[in-house]
Amino acid sequence: MHWIPLIDEKQLDDIIAASFQKPIAIYKHSTRCSVSVMVKRGLEMDWNLDTIPAYYLDLLSYRPISNRIAQLFGIEHESPQLILVKDGKAVYHASHESISVDDLASAVA
Repeated sequence: MHWIPLIDEKQLDDIIAASFQKPIAIYKHSTRCSVSVMVKRGLEMDWNLDTIPAYYLDLLSYRPISNRIAQLFGIEHESPQLILVKDGKAVYHASHESISVDDLASAVA
């Protein structure tokens, strides 16, 4: 799995535009949260969706980007949180132990 760092709000415009070509995942991660660390590790071990770009957002360093994601997609902030953007909209989101690569794959189909 290859994480793309999400470090600039301008990247969100690129993500939305690119999502019309293929779905894009955004993982919101807290480096101080053991659940977030565990979920991230599970994603990395189970990830089999190599055609889906996966963005990684460090919430502690870039909280304004997380706030913008909530505003753009109408999804309340949670951490950890996995969001799938397709055709400019969030078509799937899950948080905490509900995050699953299999569920994400089903949302892609």
